[in-house]
Amino acid sequence: MKRAFKRVVICVATLALGCALGCAAADTAAPDAETVDADEPIQAAEADSSAASDAESVAEGEGGANPSELKPGEYEVEVDTDSSMFHVNEACDGMGVLTVSEDGSMVVHFSLVSKKIVNLYVGTAAEAEVDAGNLLEPTVDVVTYDDGMEEEVFGFDVPVPALDEPFDVAILGAKGVWYDHTVTVSSPESE
Repeated sequence: MKRAFKRVVICVATLALGCALGCAAADTAAPDAETVDADEPIQAAEADSSAASDAESVAEGEGGANPSELKPGEYEVEVDTDSSMFHVNEACDGMGVLTVSEDGSMVVHFSLVSKKIVNLYVGTAAEAEVDAGNLLEPTVDVVTYDDGMEEEVFGFDVPVPALDEPFDVAILGAKGVWYDHTVTVSSPESE
């Protein structure tokens, strides 16, 4: 009887370990891997072809949203960060507002998920610690979630050196520690 019990315990432990390892392996799979239908590869190939011709058009100066040719005004843009702890509020769907001035300089405004990031600096954490005069102060934004709930969070107006290229930012948390991150602003669309 003891022998049978030990076998059951060993089998259960082996199954649990196998499930845990299998789940861990699934979590470490390529994040871009998705299940696709048989029809999707054709559509993806068509989209890739279209994107390539759009890129060639922009390179040749024909149409498109060439970052150096954005007219002054406001644009809705995607704002991507390198962190799940520092990102655009989900109520904003990963989007921010890019303002292009007459001289071509760009500033993006985006809302965060809380009020726990108290300052931001364009550059690294080491640079931020010695250049306190150029810290970006937060704005208080009100976001509305899909369920209708509203919340006050911090937002920031961040100078953008270039579109579609990651740039360094340092964030200062409520505990007084600086952290290095990157932000990428892309896909401008007129509002």
